[in-house]
Amino acid sequence: MTLVGPNGGGKSTLLRAVAGSVDYDGDIEFAGTQLRGMRSRGRARTVAVVPQEPARPAGMTVLDYVLLGRTPYVSYLGVESAEDLTVVGELLETLELSALAYRAVTSLSGGEFQRAVLARALAQQAPLLLLDEPTSSLDLGHAQQVLELVDELRGERGLTVVSALHDLTMAGQFADHLVLLAGGRVAAQGAAHDVLTEELLGAHYGARVRILADPQGGVVVVPLREARSQSDGKIHDGRAGVA
Repeated sequence: MTLVGPNGGGKSTLLRAVAGSVDYDGDIEFAGTQLRGMRSRGRARTVAVVPQEPARPAGMTVLDYVLLGRTPYVSYLGVESAEDLTVVGELLETLELSALAYRAVTSLSGGEFQRAVLARALAQQAPLLLLDEPTSSLDLGHAQQVLELVDELRGERGLTVVSALHDLTMAGQFADHLVLLAGGRVAAQGAAHDVLTEELLGAHYGARVRILADPQGGVVVVPLREARSQSDGKIHDGRAGVA
């Protein structure tokens, strides 16, 4: 499921509520279990989070960073077990990070670090994965790679993935179910072609767009400029009639 909506619509707040980092009214249930009141260790084994702006700890290697995801399984005053190291080793290989295992996380590119953050979350082996704007700091190519990887891992590991995306075209390409949040409420939900419509985006984003259907079933959102008068093609110095 992917959350979309204008700034302040409630996307990140909803994810933080599921993660247990903010207070909320009502109930949040996952797989028949109430998340409210869960102890931190149990919640960490149930919910993994990829935050919008993860910190890069100075002096920490990629290996140690990903091992942080095994914290819910390490006893107090204990050390990582052979199983923990095996889980992390497999993730480093799956996410093509093995060659970077002993590099400092502060030295990684944006795409490399995002894969490390994802690896740390997956190391928790939690069935619910929350992604808060996972592509916001990435260029188009790396954004596509991260979302393709998440989609592949979701199928392989049977994960439930809830993500918040700012890029509506990315959401229209990758989401199997969209929820449009506006003013902290659900304004629409369903398939991409039901939610990403010119009428709904105009009403809730104040945007003029054209919606294009992708031959593979996705949706492309194209912003439209206001109509402007034709220029005479000359470069002006800012004063009317002077070229």
